[in-house]
Amino acid sequence: MRVAIVTGDARVYYTATKVLKEYRIPFHSLRMGERIPPDVEVVLTGEEEIERVDFPFKIAVRDGSFINELLAGLAGIGRFRRVYVAIDPGERPGLSVVADNRVLEVHRLKGPRDVGIILELLEKYPGARIKIGNGARRQRTLLLKALGDLLGYDYPVTVVDESGTTPKVGGTEVSRVQDIVAAINIGLRAGKEVPIRELIEVKNPTKREIEHIKRRSREISGNITISSELAREVALGNLTIEEAIKKQRGE
Repeated sequence: MRVAIVTGDARVYYTATKVLKEYRIPFHSLRMGERIPPDVEVVLTGEEEIERVDFPFKIAVRDGSFINELLAGLAGIGRFRRVYVAIDPGERPGLSVVADNRVLEVHRLKGPRDVGIILELLEKYPGARIKIGNGARRQRTLLLKALGDLLGYDYPVTVVDESGTTPKVGGTEVSRVQDIVAAINIGLRAGKEVPIRELIEVKNPTKREIEHIKRRSREISGNITISSELAREVALGNLTIEEAIKKQRGE
């Protein structure tokens, strides 16, 4: 048994045991101060107790989400040679964490500027690098600008040719699955590392791009066609289409 629960908090114990049983992970149940067996690699405890537990790898149990950190720890993060946070850009970007060609976890962002989870993953996996697909230029630019504001525009990311990364999927959750699988495939591919600033230098949009964005604004809103000026701002990655529609409405 590689996991031990060390707590005097009934709520923490209940939450930890419930999740561990769901994942069929065996564990030791210990009281504070009891000797931790030599086969244990990870200790689960409460937030208010964590400083009292003398163990190198310990996780505070707040809710069931602790399982992601636990599984990553049991997989041996520190032993991986390369860890990548890979992004499939789009209106709802797909996200994967790939370590030595092994998928550790996947996510789907709410939008191109929803980069908080990316920062959390970079902190969770020290030394991880970012990979991003070269498609969905507008959404990719929005996402990279948001990252650049937080990480600096000299921060390096690896750009990957994403052609052929999105599979054909049947069923009702097609888009959700496609985004995630594409992010996994991007994480498995080699690419070219460049600073963020080089990737957000967008050329002036063509008339065809402007018209496409205006048509897309009608599809999303149902009855609003944004102006050419707003469409240009969207094309340059300065606004999302949703933001442009709100501006057109005068909101």
